[in-house]
Amino acid sequence: MQNKRVYFLSDAHLGASFLHDNEERERKLVAFLERIAPNCSALYLLGDMFDFWFEYKRVVPRGHVRFLGALARFSDAGIPVHFFTGNHDAWAFNYLARECGVILNDNNGWIIMGGKLFLVGHGDGLDPTDKKYLFLKRVFRSRFLQRAFRLLHPDIGIRLARAWSTHSRMGHVESPSYRGDDHEGIVLYCKSVLQRRHVDYFIFGHRHLPVDIPISPTSRYINTGDWITHFSYATFDGTTLEMLREE
Repeated sequence: MQNKRVYFLSDAHLGASFLHDNEERERKLVAFLERIAPNCSALYLLGDMFDFWFEYKRVVPRGHVRFLGALARFSDAGIPVHFFTGNHDAWAFNYLARECGVILNDNNGWIIMGGKLFLVGHGDGLDPTDKKYLFLKRVFRSRFLQRAFRLLHPDIGIRLARAWSTHSRMGHVESPSYRGDDHEGIVLYCKSVLQRRHVDYFIFGHRHLPVDIPISPTSRYINTGDWITHFSYATFDGTTLEMLREE
């Protein structure tokens, strides 16, 4: 990678109505992206970068122009930007790809870098015991609901979506406490994958909690935390994976 690094981050929830520092956090995020651009070989955004995102035929949610511009500058400079949709920005379709040049991913991704195998994604819906959440995820991913939502005027649709995001379970920051290996849905998922094949690094978001723990003698689970309270991220230089925080 010639002294360059791959960066992983998630969960900025830009535009969240239950947060009052959206512009400040967006500026901090963009300043971070501008700082790392010279030594970034690839950028992985692991979901919920927006608190709500929906693409009408000719309309997208107001705001986020600094962040969208930063993504476009990365793409224009030849730095791949991999955007993995989360539960809050699942309704991203082709705008981000066409206008900002990002590589959009709706599912977990397998990556080989530096001879290591990575499994990356947002991390929601991985706990098979959370039936309520799995049902909600299927509903929100349904094409029928997406087409029906598009029939609403954007002023109405976006207002309803922001109200849902604020008051529903899907709209609140996840618990900051680590529940233990036997009660963390993502950890249980990672261990189930290891029963079928070896993975060096599992990197997910969603939990809003920076985590870097071994889950086998040769595998690690990394959670990128968030850009609300932790301002945390992971980097890989081809040999070493690190968890860091932006001051």
